Amino acid sequence: MAPLSPAAAHHRAKIAGLGVGVKTGVRSPDDPDLREARRDYAAARINDYIVETLREAPPLSDEQRNALAELLRPVRLPLRD
Repeated sequence: MAPLSPAAAHHRAKIAGLGVGVKTGVRSPDDPDLREARRDYAAARINDYIVETLREAPPLSDEQRNALAELLRPVRLPLRD
């Protein structure tokens, strides 16, 4: 995968700043701030992956773009393997 984008690096640093991995002040896995920071980091990495993949792919049809967009609306379509 490509190097971290500035947004992903920011969110990863936020996780580190919360004391994760440090022997003193370690937060529990269900700490709300830690969960939010991990969620934001995951979203940034997913965004980076999608941008890089679309940059390398041939142009998508309208139908293909709509099908991919539906993945972010799980209420409408079940995920398929």
